Amino acid sequence: MNASELRGKDVATLEKEVTSLLKAHFGLRMQKATQQLTNHTVLGNTRRDIARVKTVLAEKKKEAAK
Repeated sequence: MNASELRGKDVATLEKEVTSLLKAHFGLRMQKATQQLTNHTVLGNTRRDIARVKTVLAEKKKEAAK
């Protein structure tokens, strides 16, 4: 997922996306803790996706406040 396709979505969709990514990140952390996670790069990629969505969400909220 890249920022250009995220900018095309509305605020409600982005908030749902953040929630689902946070749940996925939690599941990956639990898999890592129980040593079931084999591909550790997924954890970092999910964290970056969360940050990317939150950044676009903040931009949209700031733009709407003007």
